[in-house]
Amino acid sequence: MLSRRQFLVKERVAVVKLTDTYDIFDPETGEPIGMAIDRPPTWAKFARLFVHKRFLPTRIEILESEEQGPILSLYKKPGFIRVEVKLFDARDHLFGSFRSKLFRLGGGFYVLDAGGSQIAEVNGDWKGWNFKIVTDTGRQLGEVSKKWAGIGKEFFTTADTYMISVGESGDPTTVALALAAGLAVDTVFKEA
Repeated sequence: MLSRRQFLVKERVAVVKLTDTYDIFDPETGEPIGMAIDRPPTWAKFARLFVHKRFLPTRIEILESEEQGPILSLYKKPGFIRVEVKLFDARDHLFGSFRSKLFRLGGGFYVLDAGGSQIAEVNGDWKGWNFKIVTDTGRQLGEVSKKWAGIGKEFFTTADTYMISVGESGDPTTVALALAAGLAVDTVFKEA
């Protein structure tokens, strides 16, 4: 999956959701290529009925199929003002992290490597629908764009659809960061 340069990520719709599941598609063919499953601690599942998901911890596993182990995992710590999402590889080694920016219109993250040094930023536009992943030298690595899903889905659910694109250097590290950025944007900024 990490050899691709584009992904269409659709969050599944449900009446009452204690966990989230995202289907990952090839945007050109519509073929399913993976999924991401939200696995919060048991206590946090039920706390979601009363507390905003942004404030609770969760782990999201990105899988090529349900039979295989995760190729990437995101762990979101509980947070109030500043939220941190850690990214782990298939062997569960820390790969990097996203730290939310304070007071950023549209939302955004600082992207940190495993050692905690900033390597890029994820910057949202004023409405928080389009996010660009750029290095500190200004080179664009990728983009996350929220897609309009129709008036019914937009007003009555929190299930969103995202197009994730990777820039010209489609190396597995950049692809992993872009895919994780899309899920981090939804988990931190878009979930109710």
